[in-house]
Amino acid sequence: MDIKKECAKATEELVAKAKLKKGDVFVVGCSTSEVHGNKIGTDSDPDTAKEIFDGIYGVLKEKGIYLAVQCCEHLNRAIVTERAAIGGADIVNVVPQKKAGGSLATVAYGEFNDPVVVEKIRADAGMDIGGTLIGMHLKEVAVPVRLSVDKIGKANIICARTRPKFIGGIRAIYDQDLL
Repeated sequence: MDIKKECAKATEELVAKAKLKKGDVFVVGCSTSEVHGNKIGTDSDPDTAKEIFDGIYGVLKEKGIYLAVQCCEHLNRAIVTERAAIGGADIVNVVPQKKAGGSLATVAYGEFNDPVVVEKIRADAGMDIGGTLIGMHLKEVAVPVRLSVDKIGKANIICARTRPKFIGGIRAIYDQDLL
């Protein structure tokens, strides 16, 4: 299995299906343990995380889309991202580590040009690798997205995009480009 290629392909598909554009935010939660076929939180692996990061970030950076990486539950699922992605959000003071933040968040913190950690972000789309529960970091309204890639390594992936809320009821007309 080529984890980096799987991640790049899944990211390309999600970016296209979600119609993401420059400046949008793409959130990823990941359990490298699950990628290896083990129970979440039992086999954190920085080398696997680096492959995942490189596959995803390479696609997003080229398109000008911000990557936001969710930390594990030990850091309350905080987000590591570039300072430019956070707008006016408050930064929190923590540096993710393998066992307190998770391997992917640790790799992201080391690889970003100007990394910061925030408690929340409102992402335009996201990829959950291994059941890490990214929903709290997606804008309303989240819409499931099915990809040709349904696993990274041995971990199931679930993807979503967001769309604006519908308002106005039965008489309203909606912009089809925003669906």
